[in-house]
Amino acid sequence: MAAVNNKHITTTKRRVPKLRFKEFDDEWKEKEFDEICIIKTGGRDTQDRKDEGEYPFFVRSNTVERIDTFSFDGEAILTSGDGVGVGKNFHYINGKFDYHQRVYALHTFHNNFSGKFAYHLFAEKFYRRVYRLSAKNSVDSVRMEMIAKMKEYFPSLPEQQKIAQFLTAVDSKLQQLNQKKELLAQYKKGVMQQLFSQQLRFKKDDGSDYPDWEEKKLGEVLKYYDGTHQTPNYVSEGIPFYSVEHVTSNQFINTKFISDEVFEKENKRVMLEKGDILMTRIGDIGTSRLIDWDVKASFYVSLALLKQNKSLNPSYLNQHISSDSFQRELWKRTIHVAFPKKINLGEIGNCHVQLPCMEEQQKIANYLSAIDSKIETVTQQIEATQQFKKGLLQQMFV
Repeated sequence: MAAVNNKHITTTKRRVPKLRFKEFDDEWKEKEFDEICIIKTGGRDTQDRKDEGEYPFFVRSNTVERIDTFSFDGEAILTSGDGVGVGKNFHYINGKFDYHQRVYALHTFHNNFSGKFAYHLFAEKFYRRVYRLSAKNSVDSVRMEMIAKMKEYFPSLPEQQKIAQFLTAVDSKLQQLNQKKELLAQYKKGVMQQLFSQQLRFKKDDGSDYPDWEEKKLGEVLKYYDGTHQTPNYVSEGIPFYSVEHVTSNQFINTKFISDEVFEKENKRVMLEKGDILMTRIGDIGTSRLIDWDVKASFYVSLALLKQNKSLNPSYLNQHISSDSFQRELWKRTIHVAFPKKINLGEIGNCHVQLPCMEEQQKIANYLSAIDSKIETVTQQIEATQQFKKGLLQQMFV
């Protein structure tokens, strides 16, 4: 038998996804987007929107406005042509709508192509294409050919429809979770308004009333400090250093670090301890976080430290800071013409706080913290579902 010359043997990789419904085996076929649908820009401007308009009006953001007219009735994918949402915001609709002159609509999908599948595929792949074609590190605008000549792989129509149906179910789950989170947040806001205006009061265990609340300046009931005024020299490993972004995101793990020597020097001036509260005071104002862990860290001047006090339940104070009444106290003392806006440290001490007795403080804190726990549980479910979807998208497309 003659020997086989391996140099002349070539193998072609089959274009199929890693994760697939078992009833499908055909290879996916490459198509440009202008081969599967019509692509056009809109004819409207932002000023055409109507607050109570009858139809959706797609502009250059994730926000869908309203309008009194429609220019298309059918299935479409919409994405921004410029602005902050370039390559990142996508909408799917099947109905009457109008759209901005710098918004692209992909519509009138040809036979054997599912608009819903194309939406999921386009939303997953488009930003990377735009970024590659951009000459700069940021993407400012989209040209027609960026969409029209975008090449992607498509399966048969039945497989497209099954994938789209599955991903749409995941999106519906995400939408339900986000709605649940929003309802919980609205419920908490309503309860806080009633609690801190004393329309809603807790009772003692025997059913009797608690004493009347006191009102005092914050500086009368606790000590408060700001962080270091000098930007420290950071080190690769060392003591965590907190700033505004850690408080606003409630993430205190990924921080910059300072040396032990710098920490010890700052720690002599003010020591951050479990039970203290950090509150933003420059740029973002009035976001607070209770330090409920054993902490060894320092912090920047953009944060105020509210020291724990025996006459104040720290969890109650942390909740009270986010109330409308205390936020108004901060707002009227904020220097709004400064850039970034800020509240001077001394003015924080002049803000008035409502002080129930300690037992009622504890009941208020427990009730609101229970709602926070429910919100956090839903938030974790949202994050887990988003990660699940991300994994699917990475494996279900070629």
